[in-house]
Amino acid sequence: MVTHVVNTHDAKSRLSELIREAEEGIEVIVARNGHPVARIVPWVPERPARVPGAWAGRVHGSDDAVASDDEIVAVFDESAARSAP
Repeated sequence: MVTHVVNTHDAKSRLSELIREAEEGIEVIVARNGHPVARIVPWVPERPARVPGAWAGRVHGSDDAVASDDEIVAVFDESAARSAP
């Protein structure tokens, strides 16, 4: 990650540019008298709270979703027989 350190005076006069840099993934650190005091980071919107069971009654599965498929089993058996010594 690229880091860009600026003093407070430069930060005041170039704030819009520094914000664009932060949005592009550049770490922007504001320093006073050579000591880091703040970091400009892009805003990350808060994700809405997850509600357990929100999809209840909306998703339906098939009863045979975990059952074996005879055709697929035959293909695997044939493949295993060919590769056996």
